[in-house]
Amino acid sequence: MLTHLSPIHIEKYIQEVENVPSEKQIRIGVLALQGAFIEHCHSLYRVGAKPVEVRTAEDLDGLHGICLPGGESTVMAKLLVQNNMLDKLACLINKGLPVFATCAGLILLSKEIIGFENQPRLNCLDIAVNRNAFGRQIDSFVEEMEMLAPKHSYLNEEHKKVVFPAVFIRAPQVASVGDNVEILSKREERILAVQQKSIVAVAFHPELTENMLFHTWLYEEAKHYKEIIK
Repeated sequence: MLTHLSPIHIEKYIQEVENVPSEKQIRIGVLALQGAFIEHCHSLYRVGAKPVEVRTAEDLDGLHGICLPGGESTVMAKLLVQNNMLDKLACLINKGLPVFATCAGLILLSKEIIGFENQPRLNCLDIAVNRNAFGRQIDSFVEEMEMLAPKHSYLNEEHKKVVFPAVFIRAPQVASVGDNVEILSKREERILAVQQKSIVAVAFHPELTENMLFHTWLYEEAKHYKEIIK
């Protein structure tokens, strides 16, 4: 089901989070250079996190996790370089900052973008991707999809099977994965969701649904990360 939350509905969640003392808040950045970042902010408020819109290198300080939204990966990459954010963000992720990425965010994280080898990227997730593997925006669709839920990187647990309402909009496809990358979802043999320790990346858009599975995972990972960096 697509999300159609009223301003009043969202305001309730915002007030609950903003009333938490700042030192107790779980601060999760949302890359806000371009793309569908507002929907991720709303989802993070709903699970109890304090979203922080990230537009500069300084905005990356003091975060407990980060969300990389959908949009235009080429524009995002260009702005990350232009704003001197690319290397700093990659360093934080490589040191364990939890990440949830959707669509263009998945592309930004990858080690290889097939056919666009010169496009700047974070190079943090051991995958190769095909951009726009599912066609143009007019080809967008929603599908109830069986998949594995992401597991917590700090617990010895197994993935649980779930059914998730996946929204595909000009979605990329993971062409190949490295040895340390777990496949969470496939559709017709196309890899659509992966996990590498505290990084989860998907080709679809959970922020456009009422299902908070992935944002809850990020919140809990960020809560653990906050504890270990004290």
